[in-house]
Amino acid sequence: MSRPYYIAGNWKMHKTRSEAAELTETLVKELKDGKHKYLVAPSFTLLETVAPIIRGTNILLGAQNCAPEEQGAHTGEVSVLQLKDLGVQTIILGHSERRHNYKEDDALINKKVKLALQHGFEVILCVGELLEEREAGKAEAVCETQTVKGLEGVDVVNLNRVVIAYEPVWAIGTGKTATPEDADAIHAYVRKVIAKLYGDPAAEKMIIQYGGSVKPDNAAQLMAKENIDGALVGGAALKADTFAPIAKFA
Repeated sequence: MSRPYYIAGNWKMHKTRSEAAELTETLVKELKDGKHKYLVAPSFTLLETVAPIIRGTNILLGAQNCAPEEQGAHTGEVSVLQLKDLGVQTIILGHSERRHNYKEDDALINKKVKLALQHGFEVILCVGELLEEREAGKAEAVCETQTVKGLEGVDVVNLNRVVIAYEPVWAIGTGKTATPEDADAIHAYVRKVIAKLYGDPAAEKMIIQYGGSVKPDNAAQLMAKENIDGALVGGAALKADTFAPIAKFA
């Protein structure tokens, strides 16, 4: 079964409103004939700027996180209701930076996943191992735990709105990339985990992106692998001349 390719740009904590508008306008032009599914995920402060520029185009609007509660006394947090109000369609959850720098555990991430799905969002759930976990031979076990716990309580109907992004933490922003073979092996393993939880048809349909130093010169080799269905792009998403070639890889 052929799955659609899905290329997402995570802008992390970069860009002012004018810079974001300029990048978005360029991407709208560059990607208008693109054949794949596209998303940009700017900072919360940029969502209102980017939303009208991509409305009605082939680029989806993503957020980089959300609070685990709908509303209330949660200083510094941003709620799913606020994100929906801005036109956000997809929320990235469980990013390795949230897990490791901000100490988000699987239970918290799962709470966010369920809340986002309940409010009609698509979710990109990130999983991936640290270098020491890979060196200890635990890469598969770590990714399995993060997948199983992240999806706890999510039924097969809601699973249709979940994408998984495999990001080996040792390859994020380090310039190191998992070889296409390494990445494909973990993607295949995660697909087996989904099959165990939800059955083969659901596993076949699941889009699993690769994230970790994706660049114009390695995108096509990564995407050529059987189990790699797209990319969650960090640094290279910040410039149209590096993101567009990845997004339009042939």
